[in-house]
Amino acid sequence: MVKNFINKLGPGLLFAGAAIGVSHLVQSTRAGADYGWGLLWALLIVNLLKYPFFQFGPRYAIATNKSLIEGYYELGKFFLISYFILNIATMFTIQTAVTIVTASLASKVFGLTSSLVVWSLIVTFLCLCILFIGKYKLLDNLIKWIIVTLSISTIFALIVAVYKNDSPIQFDQIFPNSSNLIFLIAFMGWMPAPLDISIWHSLWAIEKKKNSKKKIKLKESIFDFNVGYLTTVFLGICFMGLGSFVMFNSNLVFSSQGSIFADQLIQLYTKNFGNDFYFFIAIAALTTMFSTTLTCLDASPRAMTETMKILIPKYSFLNYVFWIITLSIGTSLIFIFLLSEMGKLVEIATVLSFVTAPFYAILNYKLVTSKKMPDKYKPNRLMKFLSITGIIFLLVFSFGYLFVVI
Repeated sequence: MVKNFINKLGPGLLFAGAAIGVSHLVQSTRAGADYGWGLLWALLIVNLLKYPFFQFGPRYAIATNKSLIEGYYELGKFFLISYFILNIATMFTIQTAVTIVTASLASKVFGLTSSLVVWSLIVTFLCLCILFIGKYKLLDNLIKWIIVTLSISTIFALIVAVYKNDSPIQFDQIFPNSSNLIFLIAFMGWMPAPLDISIWHSLWAIEKKKNSKKKIKLKESIFDFNVGYLTTVFLGICFMGLGSFVMFNSNLVFSSQGSIFADQLIQLYTKNFGNDFYFFIAIAALTTMFSTTLTCLDASPRAMTETMKILIPKYSFLNYVFWIITLSIGTSLIFIFLLSEMGKLVEIATVLSFVTAPFYAILNYKLVTSKKMPDKYKPNRLMKFLSITGIIFLLVFSFGYLFVVI
């Protein structure tokens, strides 16, 4: 029964696979370690206010059989060109950030070498092989069991942490001072994920329709999305709890060095389970980050391919293979020549994601409320109200961050 339920899911869990990575393993645990439960408000609010814009990806795809990329072009060529520029500016940094975390965990699990450059190249090569050989079908099937494994291990870890906790749990909410505002923005920037993943989701939804033997209804697609989204929210809370119970008010501070951070991350689990569980927990964490690296390496080239088909269709060589190789080479060059601290790379990627969020939010809302969207597929009043509130929230925080930095 459980297997049949999981088999029915698709793009929603791909969304979860892409989302449950740096934002959860890195940012949520660090938030819990530094502030306890004090930033729970930020986690819940940003997930609530980003929800409509992520949901509009599969909604638009099922209703029109078009991706959000095609929709952006129909709104105006300028918007699609803007997306192209933003994607070029962020996709290499994001891919580098998630791959570095994966490489750090692989280094701790397998040893062999402590070089993050070598492990990053190995991880990138493995992802390339999977995507070239198995393509979407293998990606779809693989990610489901990775998410199940992660969910079970994380929930179990949190239960044990709660059971062993002797201190009173404090839920006092706080707002970081100006010196810590960058972390707050970074935390919210990738929680649960950058908004451009809504574009990826629309592409995956269309791919799922191509591979499905029966017609996929909007209700089924939204349910699939909700399962993936709620999973990301719930696990975000779990990771914050682990950081809070194990590291808050302790002398342990997260390191910005990749290999040291990876070991600290795994210790969040083994401190509760014992060292006998080290390898099992390490593998769970590694597969989580590997899934993020894999889905990102698939999605960005898929999005760029669709963009090029529309903007310059005569250049047929700008296809999926071209972009996936370009992204792989680009990130590899960053590893070799421009590799800095992992924490700084993660911070850059997450901040870029947050300040560009209003752009995607406004475009997604315009698409699903436009005249070209069939009335029966348009969002209801509650979703429209939540969308407007979300757009205002994202704009205020983005301009607020730029004001503080500048």
